[in-house]
Amino acid sequence: MRMFKDHQMSVSQLLELIPEQYLAQLALQSRVDRYAKVLDGRKMFYLLLYGMLENERLSQRSLEDTFNDPLFKQLFRLDARESVRRSSISERLSRIDAHYFSQIYECIYEQYAGLYSECERQRHLLVRVDSTLVSDTAGRLQSSVGHASGRKAVQYTVAFDGVLPCSAQAFSERSYNSEEVALSHLVWQHARKEAGHKNLYVLDRGLQSAQSLAAFEAQQVRFVCRVKENRKYERKANLLEPGQQTDLGEGVLRSDQLVRLYCGKPIHNKKGNIHYRESLLEQDFRLLIVESKQDPKQRYWLLTNALQMPAEEVAKAYRRRWDMEVFFRFFKQELNLSHLVSLNQNGIEVMLYMTLIVAMLLLIYKQANAIGYKTAKRRFAMEVRNLAIAIIVAECGGDLDKLFKT
Repeated sequence: MRMFKDHQMSVSQLLELIPEQYLAQLALQSRVDRYAKVLDGRKMFYLLLYGMLENERLSQRSLEDTFNDPLFKQLFRLDARESVRRSSISERLSRIDAHYFSQIYECIYEQYAGLYSECERQRHLLVRVDSTLVSDTAGRLQSSVGHASGRKAVQYTVAFDGVLPCSAQAFSERSYNSEEVALSHLVWQHARKEAGHKNLYVLDRGLQSAQSLAAFEAQQVRFVCRVKENRKYERKANLLEPGQQTDLGEGVLRSDQLVRLYCGKPIHNKKGNIHYRESLLEQDFRLLIVESKQDPKQRYWLLTNALQMPAEEVAKAYRRRWDMEVFFRFFKQELNLSHLVSLNQNGIEVMLYMTLIVAMLLLIYKQANAIGYKTAKRRFAMEVRNLAIAIIVAECGGDLDKLFKT
């Protein structure tokens, strides 16, 4: 019987997306359990899954308490005599194969995305890509990306299809200090997953490199991004009639042009130094200037290589980028991504994929049952606890003195 009668999907149904047989098979393939005495791959997966749902602020200490909780052990059929300490969890996070968790993430995404109707598939071709920085507890990182305040930070870059996070990566190397590098890296990572895709990638002002945009166009990767006002370009054609204005809902289209961008071409001089010579790219782009109705002084310069797409659709696609901000708020506030549980690069990747897995389960649960983010997390956790209690009652036949009796 469903705990919430108006729900179309239960937690039990969701957990079927991660069958025990798949976890066991994946553990053998990845050899994730090699050298593991207690915290094998399956136990780490369920520990992190349950810990994220049960703890307001996840930490290695709270994970220690979670593992030693009889309710957790009974729910996932663990040996009641086993126990772990915080130091063991810390060491395991730093060494366990992060690929094991990324495979589980891919498995869940592919299963659920495979259920999209053809109409839904077309809707999910709009992929929002953005980054967020996490600096809390990052001070002891050996290497990190830069933070505006000068503090160390980890940069999480995520692609979101409107329902689920479809790709992500954590960057803590200094080579990714520029958001340009992280954003283009993730776009390529996602675009290469599916040959001949028709995705439209939506980006904010983090990516401005003309060379990166030209590379997207050369490989037929469609994008819409916001560029800096007064960016230098050469106009090829005006796509608006003189005096013509187009109402775009929240804004008014003031300019629609076919353009070519200027970029700096690196030149090595005789002394070995590099300077940049201004040159004009050969690729054609489309530049739209949209004026806000609420604030006529506010104008948005939108650049795209989708030359045949109606202006209304280009503006609408960019507005949908806001979904990414809502997702990041959910990611950081509800799933504790704003706090680093591990300061090791491997541990950071493990926690990213586990957070993505929990996020997907909650988002699927949210959408299927037509409820909000906070309600989804609260009810999901309630269902998990009630499932554990039901198992305990069944195991001991109503006599709690028999619980874990050996």
